[in-house]
Amino acid sequence: MGEHALPGTPRVRLTLRKSARARRISLRISQLDGRVTLTYPDGVPESEALKFAHLKAEWIRQHLQDRPDPAVVQFGQMLPVEGTERRIVPAEGRRVLLRGDEIAVPEGAEAKRLARFLKELARDRLTGACDDYAAMLGRSYSGLTIRDTRSRWGSCSSAGGLMFSWRLILAPSEILHYVAAHEVAHLVEMNHSRAFWAQVERIFGDYREQRRWLRDNGAQLHQYRFDAPVS
Repeated sequence: MGEHALPGTPRVRLTLRKSARARRISLRISQLDGRVTLTYPDGVPESEALKFAHLKAEWIRQHLQDRPDPAVVQFGQMLPVEGTERRIVPAEGRRVLLRGDEIAVPEGAEAKRLARFLKELARDRLTGACDDYAAMLGRSYSGLTIRDTRSRWGSCSSAGGLMFSWRLILAPSEILHYVAAHEVAHLVEMNHSRAFWAQVERIFGDYREQRRWLRDNGAQLHQYRFDAPVS
């Protein structure tokens, strides 16, 4: 891959990717982190691909402008937890607590402490969901990992290892459960065939609404930044 940029303000970085499978020049803007990838076939000069990107500059900037702005968590801010908007408030004790429509964080603690609490909550909810769905299929998984992934909400390895984005805890509970069912279903079908989707529906039910919600709203779960102190 090569790195280039569109001139102007703001400067837009382009990631160039030559692909033997590509049949035409194409642009993709990640809904998660806004990365702009320009893919072009073998045999097409890089200069021609860049010319294509320059012609699409207005379209690229408009799509980037429509993405949600990053939000650094701080006291007084609303943060969705399991789909419920909760106000971040100072805690009286030394623990992070969920109480009604609030999430209390010890005053002076860093935002990463709140992130750590959310990661553990996500692990708890996902482990329970995966245990239930795996039992329904009569299968077992080898382990469960929580990460802050940008390209996918979950995955299942050929060895039965499950991985999930902890930011699913910010989504409504049924969204987290749908992703859990999706990855557990891969323990039976390591593909996205009709047989796979039949397994998802067997253990979760009609998943279409949840799949649509994640496609339309998933990028918003990545707008929250936990790399600065709560203040």
